[in-house]
Amino acid sequence: MRASANKAGLSLSTFSKRVCLGYFVPSLEHQAARIELRRLKGDLGRLGGLVKQALANGADRQTVHRLLQELDARQREVQKAVVLIR
Repeated sequence: MRASANKAGLSLSTFSKRVCLGYFVPSLEHQAARIELRRLKGDLGRLGGLVKQALANGADRQTVHRLLQELDARQREVQKAVVLIR
């Protein structure tokens, strides 16, 4: 029980009270996953901007294809983070 309270960032008494009353107990691990998700969403936004800029500047197909592959990789990372939050 003490380990669970530490994971939630709560004192043992506060953790016990919330669990016994049936309240939701947030986990620090979930908070870390949310922070990671926000970071990855920012990466996706930047990559989307780069793809748009590349298309506007008439970049070659290989460059645009490489950017799209990178964007797909980031989307997979976001999906993994979402699974961690659930």
